[in-house]
Amino acid sequence: MSSLRRILLLAPSISRGRFSASGSGNGLLPSLRGYCSVASADTASNLVENCAISAPDDFAVDDAISRIRDEFEMARERFLKIPDTLKGMPKMNPQGIYVNKNLRLDNIQVYGFDYDYTLAHYSSNLQSLIYDLAKQHMVNEFRYPEICMQFKYDPTFPIRGLYYDRQKGCLMKLDFFGSIEPDGCYFGRRKLSRKEIEDMYGTRHIGRDQARGLVGLMDFFCFSEACLLADMVQYFVDAKLEFDASYIYNDVNRAIQHVHRSGLAHRGILSDPHRYLVKNGQLLRFLRMLKDKGKKLFLLTNSPYHFVDGGMRFLMEDTFGVKDSWRELFDVVIAKANKPEFYTSDHPFRCYDTERDTLAFTKVDAFHPNKVYYHGCLKSFLQITKWHGPEVIYFGDHLFSDLRGPSKSGWRTAAIIHELEREIQIQNEDSYRFEQAKFHIIQELLGRYHATVANSHRSEACRALLEELNRERQKARQTMKQMFNTSFGATFLTDTGQESAFSYHIHRYADVYTSKPENFLFYPPEAWLHVPYDIKIMPHHVKVPSSLFKTE
Repeated sequence: MSSLRRILLLAPSISRGRFSASGSGNGLLPSLRGYCSVASADTASNLVENCAISAPDDFAVDDAISRIRDEFEMARERFLKIPDTLKGMPKMNPQGIYVNKNLRLDNIQVYGFDYDYTLAHYSSNLQSLIYDLAKQHMVNEFRYPEICMQFKYDPTFPIRGLYYDRQKGCLMKLDFFGSIEPDGCYFGRRKLSRKEIEDMYGTRHIGRDQARGLVGLMDFFCFSEACLLADMVQYFVDAKLEFDASYIYNDVNRAIQHVHRSGLAHRGILSDPHRYLVKNGQLLRFLRMLKDKGKKLFLLTNSPYHFVDGGMRFLMEDTFGVKDSWRELFDVVIAKANKPEFYTSDHPFRCYDTERDTLAFTKVDAFHPNKVYYHGCLKSFLQITKWHGPEVIYFGDHLFSDLRGPSKSGWRTAAIIHELEREIQIQNEDSYRFEQAKFHIIQELLGRYHATVANSHRSEACRALLEELNRERQKARQTMKQMFNTSFGATFLTDTGQESAFSYHIHRYADVYTSKPENFLFYPPEAWLHVPYDIKIMPHHVKVPSSLFKTE
């Protein structure tokens, strides 16, 4: 696994906007198949040799198939009852901190935070608000048909980490190696079959040329964007109208951006904060604990100050006194930072007058706790604060806009992924672990089957067994998928048990990840966070061994 991680560190990067073939730009997911095949060359050679010897011997093949059949029947008997050992397996902590790179918290002196979906917790109602505002903009400003106003946001459809193909109009989930999830590719709201995927792309693996047309939907606001993209494509399909898929993306993306930049979403949230914002007393406790330990805190957000101020006042009104202000918690407050350009540009900081809503013209060469700053860049930020990279950790929810820049600049990074909590809770359930173990043992039996029987030597009994194994495996896959999301399954895993493309980005840009910042309250500020020695997939994912179903 350590070798695998070293390979990942050398892989080209991926941007939110699209894949790119160049190393200096944004890269396609690296294929590790070559590495895996080299690593297992001796095993593969022995396997081919054994198959070559046994293939002509029908008696040996029949005997091997008979043994596989017997093991399959015995396993199915065990499927009827969850093994007692399954219930004794350790459960993962939904509020845990999961580690990709070792992190000593006693070395961290500065804590930085994004605002939206990091410090601020939002209810599911926000996605409907963004969806409806963007839909209205497309009808009113871009002249989309009035019937589109009837569209409704479907919270059961999208997950984070999907990709939209601007050339073909497909919304898809990719695995760790850049291949299309066979059961997770939609044209509009219709799921494509494997044959349709292969007819459209030639193969499930996305090549570099095809990858240039893909757009990653990675942050929490992309739920509404993904749903609106699929609904608009479906409208044109149903109406039997010709359309260019890239125009659909451009218009939807412009509408979503307008909702944020125009302040429509901000005004909607602040007009009814009880509907959209979720109060959380543990957040204030966490921030105060850091201050009491002598840590420096800063806020770095793309949102305007008045929106952040209104939200923070609401979130902390039950815990702050009349004379208190949330700004007292932070040494530096920076709004409208324009991430990710903040990390690479040379934009100067400007002091913001919160009373007059104006920007000063004087040069900013020092940060004052009672002031608010706009714009700026990482270069100036480091020059003014003198904070060194390794002693700074930054919390954010967007893997590209929030964390890629800090990661490349030497800061430590913490990804806030709200879905993590629910997905771990599902993975802890016995019903999920049962299906997972069931899936693993069938995979093993299928591997032995294909290693034993050549295509040209498959009898009727062989074909019948293969059909049964494939059918049982597909049932387990579907059952696990339905537990997460009926359309795309789990955020971090594919139906085949591999990591998703979203998981790849977490590996690359997040030193640690958790569901919310205040989970750090469960760990001492001097804790050493280590990468688990036995990682199979993601640190939060436990692989249920198929040995639980083995029969003596």
